[in-house]
Amino acid sequence: MTEDLTKKAAEMLLNGATLLSAPCPYCAGVRVMKDGFALCINCGRKPERKDIPIEKTPKSFKSSLKQTLDNKLETLSKELENEKNHEKQQKILKSINSILEALEKIKT
Repeated sequence: MTEDLTKKAAEMLLNGATLLSAPCPYCAGVRVMKDGFALCINCGRKPERKDIPIEKTPKSFKSSLKQTLDNKLETLSKELENEKNHEKQQKILKSINSILEALEKIKT
């Protein structure tokens, strides 16, 4: 472990870096991570930063799901309009709220 690496690691920690529990894959030394980059205090090697791909939901699935939720919303709205029992109205309103939340999530 060189003095330069120790100073750099200490600086990183003071600036918000995290001490990692997983050892360096090259030398099994202690690593410090900041902004997605890990630095080994022992050997100084920095493994390549790899972005994890985010799987996107196909548009056809989103479209189909949105259509289903829109249909359910319409059905529940009609049920609510005809329902006289207060407790059943509350259950219907909770279902409507859940559907609206789901529709909001689909948009993002």
